[in-house]
Amino acid sequence: MADQAALKPRRARPAAEVVDDVQRSLYAKRQKIYAREVHGAFAGLRVAAVVVLLGIYYGVPWLQWNGRQAILFDLPERKFYIFGWVFWPQDFFYLAILLIIAAYSLFFFTALAGRLWCGYACPQTVWTEVFMWIERKTEGDRPKQMKLDQMPWTGEKIAKKGATQLVWIVFSAYTGLTFVGYFTPIHELFGRILAFDLGP
Repeated sequence: MADQAALKPRRARPAAEVVDDVQRSLYAKRQKIYAREVHGAFAGLRVAAVVVLLGIYYGVPWLQWNGRQAILFDLPERKFYIFGWVFWPQDFFYLAILLIIAAYSLFFFTALAGRLWCGYACPQTVWTEVFMWIERKTEGDRPKQMKLDQMPWTGEKIAKKGATQLVWIVFSAYTGLTFVGYFTPIHELFGRILAFDLGP
């Protein structure tokens, strides 16, 4: 008898009820995630990876090689400078080979140890770590952030939240300008920014 009850088909929910549930979930208020600061050997390795990788990203455009920028993708002149090599449009085949090797290396190492890429070297991981570090420095650790968010909007809350946003904006702008520095000589770019002489 119990077996027969188990075999009975369940009553299907009306479509309108399912749609209401979906709409409620889509328009539910976002719950902020407050990440705890993690300590230990692996967290130390992640911080080291962040420092090294961002050091490479922000430092490489400033390197000079034989009187010019070491890595520069000069699109108007159609020349890619990579240390001692100069790639012209007809040499794109070699650059494509390098990119294919890089892609296959990424697939290979991800298949062997995917967490190494996702946990330590992925750009999303690296920049998220920096943004969370900035937030901890300006707003405090997890309990302080939770307490701050529950406070009414006072001068202290506005100052802390404003400082977080300001530092994030400055860091993001510097990140974007560094990226542009791979395509425009970075010394000229920052000189023109300081002189308020930027064109299109």
